[in-house]
Amino acid sequence: MDDLDARQTRTSPSVGPGVHGVPGQAGVIGIGLAAVLTFALADGSWEWFAAYIGVTLLAVIVSFYRLPPWAPGLRCAYAWNLVAYSLVVGLCVAIALAPLLQRSAWLLPMPGTRGDCRELGTYESLRTEAALGNLAGRDGAALARAQDIQRHDAVADCLASTTTLWLPLYGLGAAVLVGSGALIYDRARARRDADSSTPSIRRPG
Repeated sequence: MDDLDARQTRTSPSVGPGVHGVPGQAGVIGIGLAAVLTFALADGSWEWFAAYIGVTLLAVIVSFYRLPPWAPGLRCAYAWNLVAYSLVVGLCVAIALAPLLQRSAWLLPMPGTRGDCRELGTYESLRTEAALGNLAGRDGAALARAQDIQRHDAVADCLASTTTLWLPLYGLGAAVLVGSGALIYDRARARRDADSSTPSIRRPG
């Protein structure tokens, strides 16, 4: 029995470091689908929960997926894995940044659009006042509160729609940065491993 176990151990295929099979690829596909669904089902203003989802997906993909060993050529498995990995990471980064981009004039300036959205909010406030004008004599505070809510929602929805139009550009930029960094690192590591595995030849003194 011991000899049989030993033979099975010797003949069982070993998986080298950095080699990932179907589970890793399926994980990237699942994270990509989750990010796409988050992006597609987003309605109205980008809330901070979207940032939480994006950061969580980033943590999962960085923790549980590793690229295969670097190999030259554009049609090799490494190139396809790198493209998929970079695009998924870029999409997660775009989702994580969406609430901040919507609210930050420094990250996403669009001064004309922000001014137009504020004017749209003023218009919605006036519409609310016209529709609920009979409440002014009864409860002016409630009318003012309703106007503020309608103004805020109109401005947020306007900014969110414009932010969504710019998100692919930010996601693509993040994907290019991640892909370039991963490619440079993996190529350097492959060359370093090749140099360390090459026996040094001593010259006679």
